[in-house]
Amino acid sequence: MQRLAGRIILLWGWRRSLAAFLAGALLVLAQAPYDFPAVGFVSFPVLVWLLDGATGDASAGRLRRLRPAFAVGWWFGFGYFLAGLWWIGSALLVEADEFAWALPLAVVGIPLVLAFFYAVATALARLFWSSDIGRIAALAFGFGVAEWLRGFLFTGFPWNEVGYAVMPVPLLMQGVSVIGMVGMNVLAVVVFALPALLAGRRHLRLGIVLFVVLICADIGFGWFRLTQPEPAASRSLDVRIVQPSVDLSEKWDAAVRDRIFKTMLTLSAQKPDLTHAEPQLILWPETSVPFLFNERPDALTALGDMLKPGQLLLAGAVREESGTGAEDRYYNSVVAIDDTGQIVDAVDKVHLVPFGEYLPLSGLLERLGIEQFVAGPMDFSAGAARHAITVPGGVKAVPFICYEVIFPRLVAVDVTSGELIVNVTNDAWFGDTPGPYQHFRQAQVRAVENGIPLLRAANTGISAVVDPRGRIVDALAIDAKGILDVRVPVVRQWVVSADQRRINGFVLLLVLALAAVALNVRQRLPLN
Repeated sequence: MQRLAGRIILLWGWRRSLAAFLAGALLVLAQAPYDFPAVGFVSFPVLVWLLDGATGDASAGRLRRLRPAFAVGWWFGFGYFLAGLWWIGSALLVEADEFAWALPLAVVGIPLVLAFFYAVATALARLFWSSDIGRIAALAFGFGVAEWLRGFLFTGFPWNEVGYAVMPVPLLMQGVSVIGMVGMNVLAVVVFALPALLAGRRHLRLGIVLFVVLICADIGFGWFRLTQPEPAASRSLDVRIVQPSVDLSEKWDAAVRDRIFKTMLTLSAQKPDLTHAEPQLILWPETSVPFLFNERPDALTALGDMLKPGQLLLAGAVREESGTGAEDRYYNSVVAIDDTGQIVDAVDKVHLVPFGEYLPLSGLLERLGIEQFVAGPMDFSAGAARHAITVPGGVKAVPFICYEVIFPRLVAVDVTSGELIVNVTNDAWFGDTPGPYQHFRQAQVRAVENGIPLLRAANTGISAVVDPRGRIVDALAIDAKGILDVRVPVVRQWVVSADQRRINGFVLLLVLALAAVALNVRQRLPLN
């Protein structure tokens, strides 16, 4: 191990960059759908050893001395995001004749930008670097800060945070209910990077003990939570989730809209089998209604005729709002429709996808000939705020549209008074690629974090019901067409509040920072 570490430490130039790139790309195999966390025990030790050798000119300024570490982190991040997000380009191929030109910008450009977060992580870590276990603490602190920043800077994109790499199954997800994603991110880096100590002798025993303790604690807490008796639910809700598997090439085609709508009605009206009751709540995916209701009032009449007394439909739809000026506003929404065919409530998407649902700096970019990269019926406006929709039985369901569900703080704040997380999405843009599986995994973790059930309706999958401990009650596979009928117990099973979870995560981050600084200072002190 010492010989291998020595060779990696001495890498220089393009060889060092290539090693960092490959280490980052390898780490993607720890994420869904591959779910092979063991690769982290290769990627992060290699990153540690590369940073050991990333020393700048001692005569240069402090920031200039960090350039080699910054470069190592950037190449590591570029490999990770390129290998983990290449599937984003699939959305541009739905209408390739119009958007194929933007393929390099999406497939390469997004990883190029996101890689700077990991460059900041490694540069920050190198500030407090030492030759012992302190550098593991420094690296975990750097990544913890970088992943936290990635969650909100430039509208935020916390996709595939490193903490998800240690949560492939519910047994290993339960820790997030106590320390949140901030805590899981830093502990994931600690656990993955500790094997780097095998290349030396300093703090080796401490590292082994810490490694065993952290893994046993995570597994032990997961086992404890999953084996606890289910708390009694005062209420339950019979839910039907509809997955129509509509081809995106047809979705907004006026010639087939009626057929798509009829398919949705037929699936929704199916008689349940003998093991299930009639659904009280029916859930359709994002933008599953293929036209505007104000243009087709007959559609609301058809829905009223389809719904049985007491049933409620939550449907993803485009909602139009007449503006005071010349232009109307359009919202990507979830609308609630009762058994009389009336829209009784609606929640608009608050966090829109840049370049997909709206164009940032639209005036400037449109003058340059740049438009939305993803085809759609119109540009969307952001909703002002989210609220819970009351569904049958008085249950409070909080809708999150598409990628809104990947933002831990956004979900935690908005579900405070909710009892169900509802996620509607249309991952058909990305086909049968890793994207839909990664999206579902992040939604699944939101259920564990907040201790409430998740109902998820996706156009082409993965539609599912997830319990408050992250276990999949039932699901439909990618590209399957059908329905899920599930009785969902309505009960909150959180461990700590969202505020306490956030505090716990930042306390861990602070502890690692103090440990890194203390060991760095100790190493610099002259020996007596």
